[in-house]
Amino acid sequence: MAGRLYGIGLGPGDPELLTVKAVRLLKSCPVVAYFCKSGRRGNARVIADRWIPETCEELPLGYPLTTEIPFDHPDYVNTLAAFYEDAREQLAERLRRGQDVALIAEGDPLFYGSFMHLFIRLKDEFETEIVPGVTGMAGCAAAAHAPLTWGDDILRVLPGTLPYEALVEHLQQADAAVVMKLGKNFEKVRRAFAETGKLERAIYVERGAMPEQKVIALAEKDGDDAPYFSMILMPGQGRRP
Repeated sequence: MAGRLYGIGLGPGDPELLTVKAVRLLKSCPVVAYFCKSGRRGNARVIADRWIPETCEELPLGYPLTTEIPFDHPDYVNTLAAFYEDAREQLAERLRRGQDVALIAEGDPLFYGSFMHLFIRLKDEFETEIVPGVTGMAGCAAAAHAPLTWGDDILRVLPGTLPYEALVEHLQQADAAVVMKLGKNFEKVRRAFAETGKLERAIYVERGAMPEQKVIALAEKDGDDAPYFSMILMPGQGRRP
């Protein structure tokens, strides 16, 4: 019989925010796979460190590139497509041998996660189970003590990679917002908040739920870039009793 693929969400960074089910599966799966930058362990692997037994096979999936070229460049698309196909074959080889494989992911596997690229390539051939995790935005909101939505507030989740005009349009209409994928897009995103008059409502959270977390008002953030594990929150101001 073929093995089962588990997509396991690890939460935003604190190893104690894993679910009981995630911990149980990590301890029992004979193969644990994880995405990482080539030559590094990767954040997911670091989060899961205390839960992975020495007896399992570890399968690092090293990205051939990350931010070296724009994500919409044909070379980026072709390189990543080939990478995901190769990663698919590595997982499929073990699944066909009857081994269960845990593919771990920061946050939730189905929320802007790399897991999804392998899930759509494997789900029709192998039995798959997904273990949801605490999202990064939930971890950052908790770190900031920021209630995101009240009453009838509508929350918009925006990638910072959107064009400037699209960011402005969405923020103008938003009751509450979360902006992810900052990095080199940070300066553009901050300008969009300023143009819509919502800069003073926004909170910048860096590495939320991690030991080195930082929470400050967006207006007080120095510099024009941000690390991968950062986001901006704009809490809603809706109906309250």
